[in-house]
Amino acid sequence: MTKTVEERLFRAPYLQPQPGSDRPLTVLCSLLSRADNTPLTERRRAAGHMLDHAGNVIADPAAEPSANAFEGNPNLSFEHWGEYWRKVHGVRFIHAEEADDRTLERLLRYDQLHRFAPAPTNTDAPPYRAPVDDQGRLWPTVVGHVEPYRRPRWDGIAYLNFASSEDIAVVLGNDRVRQKILPEDQAIFRDIAPVLSRQYVIVPSDTGNEAITLVKLHVRNPTVSRDAFQQWWLQDHAPLATAQSKDWARRYVQLHNIGPTEPGQPLYHPQASTIDGVTLMNFVSVNDLEDFLRSPEYKAIAEDEARMTDATAGEWWTTVGMVLVNRIAPERATDLDA
Repeated sequence: MTKTVEERLFRAPYLQPQPGSDRPLTVLCSLLSRADNTPLTERRRAAGHMLDHAGNVIADPAAEPSANAFEGNPNLSFEHWGEYWRKVHGVRFIHAEEADDRTLERLLRYDQLHRFAPAPTNTDAPPYRAPVDDQGRLWPTVVGHVEPYRRPRWDGIAYLNFASSEDIAVVLGNDRVRQKILPEDQAIFRDIAPVLSRQYVIVPSDTGNEAITLVKLHVRNPTVSRDAFQQWWLQDHAPLATAQSKDWARRYVQLHNIGPTEPGQPLYHPQASTIDGVTLMNFVSVNDLEDFLRSPEYKAIAEDEARMTDATAGEWWTTVGMVLVNRIAPERATDLDA
């Protein structure tokens, strides 16, 4: 019989948290896609990922779905992946095997943001519309009237907070992580795009565990430098977004990409390197988010973003958040003048 280890809870009320700092944290915002049978022409596959039952890389994931060591039934792939990522992989990641291993104490916060398909995306945002004929009548059957599903590039985000980049090296460089977690990543994730970021908390959370997060991946207008975009985003856009979202959003964070831009550098990823920033805006419910997206206030935010971003290169979608580690309470707004 396989021995199991009970999950430890590294969050309030199960541990005594520490007050947050008004200094920017360093965040590893890793965009994730699940190990599925999507053709390579439709979704990128990271080197060494997607394994068969012998532990070898599958040449063509679409050729024989049953060869997938993680889940061979495509009908179960999305459900099984979400369940496994939270209930098994997350528990493995925060399990210290040795009593004197204190490396996980460097991890201040770890959320899994699971993309929630029924909620808004940039390709299908409210107000939603029922398909009707020219007279505004519902079709008697949906057959022939179901639009193709437009899937975002990513299935979720691993959101890890650290005091500094040195702490990232300590946590991810641990022998346990290198020898047991990274090989697991190759089996359950199709691709991992780490966005190394400096985090600015514009509106801090009161609870630290809001259920719904709107994720926006920003790509700057090519006529603007990354530094100029990030300065405008923080100094000019953030006050506008804060004022316009105050009736709905319960947390608002900007992640400024400070990661590598050239191949061969640590944490380089060709898609992550093109992202200039990530917005995380938290809501109590999907209904609150949908109401916000339909409001004149959100229109003002989107119009302001459009002045400095390339909307065709970025995307946004909704996630359900699950907090596995949170040593920070209460969270504090970042001092933008420090």
